[in-house]
Amino acid sequence: MAKNNAKMVEQITSMDVDFAQWYTDVVKKAELVDYSGVKGCMIIRPYGYAIWENIQKDLDARFKELGHENVYMPLFIPESLLQKEKDHVAGFAPECAWVTMGGENQLTERLCVRPTSETLFCEHFRNVIQSYRDLPKLYNQWCNVVRWEKTTRPFLRTSEFLWQEGHTMHETEEEARQETLRMLEVYRSFYADTLAIPAYTGRKTEKEKFAGAEETYTIEPMMHNGVALQGGTSHYFGNGFAKAFDITFTGRDNTQRYPYQTSWGLSTRSIGAIIMTHGDDNGLILPPRIAPIQLVIIPVAQHKEGVLEKAEELRRVLAGRFRVRLDDSDNSTGWKFSQYEMKGVPLRLELGPRDMENNSCVLVSRVTREKTVVSLDNLPDAVEQALQKVHDELYQRALENRDRRTYEARSLDEFLDLAANQSGYIKAMWCGDAACEEQLKDQTGGVKSRCIPFVEDHLSDVCVCCGKPAKHMVIWGRQY
Repeated sequence: MAKNNAKMVEQITSMDVDFAQWYTDVVKKAELVDYSGVKGCMIIRPYGYAIWENIQKDLDARFKELGHENVYMPLFIPESLLQKEKDHVAGFAPECAWVTMGGENQLTERLCVRPTSETLFCEHFRNVIQSYRDLPKLYNQWCNVVRWEKTTRPFLRTSEFLWQEGHTMHETEEEARQETLRMLEVYRSFYADTLAIPAYTGRKTEKEKFAGAEETYTIEPMMHNGVALQGGTSHYFGNGFAKAFDITFTGRDNTQRYPYQTSWGLSTRSIGAIIMTHGDDNGLILPPRIAPIQLVIIPVAQHKEGVLEKAEELRRVLAGRFRVRLDDSDNSTGWKFSQYEMKGVPLRLELGPRDMENNSCVLVSRVTREKTVVSLDNLPDAVEQALQKVHDELYQRALENRDRRTYEARSLDEFLDLAANQSGYIKAMWCGDAACEEQLKDQTGGVKSRCIPFVEDHLSDVCVCCGKPAKHMVIWGRQY
């Protein structure tokens, strides 16, 4: 076991020594990103972008199966358009980037580089919705957005990032509310079934909800070090934006009505979640379903007769079902092992002369480094099973970490002690007052409400902060 857990990639800082430096080392050494000349912006390299492409492909299929269509909105938002929904503009004002010049000429109106696109969609909806027959409108956009972040870190917080933003309009409140929760469930199942990441889901408090929303729902996975990362959000807007933008339709009773709206989004931050949930001191560990390379074939003693030819034959056999790479370079076998460990390839296939004599090969799991000898006669099925095992082991390991790091506090002293001495989530009762949220954040140096889960444990009858009657159990934690 000690041999299996030995550190193979020395240039990566141990996560127990410096988690932030470990993260930076991984994103650089695994060739996911490079830093750009624009402060706070990242260059997503081919390997990193391939992960995003696989995320896109998976989510896009889920959206389309539910009837959503992809559209594209402009990059710029006129200031007057942004100002139409006051809560919305106030929420994003500190993060807005503005264009004031067009060529050498001063613009008559400032243009905001989109931080999100609610206002653009509303302008369009006003033009294309006239009757209940035009509803629902189920749109999604894949694009980049800009939010002028003060402190940046690749994938987690960058001034420009990639995402999808869904925007829908509905005839009734009930339908819009169902859509809001339906899309949150899409994110939950995507994280679990594709990224092998468990997460808490629930509603954000009033203080933490999206600017302009009536209700915000969130998915909150826990990273390896016990810190939360907001994995995706789904918002119910009611008809507030519709009223602000004068979007009306003729109802079934022939009266003018306002439609009900939702929006929901997931970004390249999900790649940061993958890194920090599954990675280890040797680098990335990628969930098989989004790994650009699911299986790497490493020929052993490739200079010997027939080894490379057999390795290429196996690559062709497997390429129809899996994303496979054959590394036939002249680098040493040990270097190749370390390289693909660092890049997080879920499965390694080793093939040498002795294996060929036995009509077999060796499959090695990136998670456990367990070696399994398999026959070449049923290799595709063996690879399929091994990849599923990698996924299941990643999910179970992340679930155990989350459960082990989730604590309960029934008094303020317990809450403060946990916040000071443990890393993870804290379950505690809350009265519903934003002042208590702020007090807990101040007293703990940054522990915030993550969500009010759909299933609440009844830990006590009183708020952990003020002692008044409790309204909800809240999951609290520090965040990226």
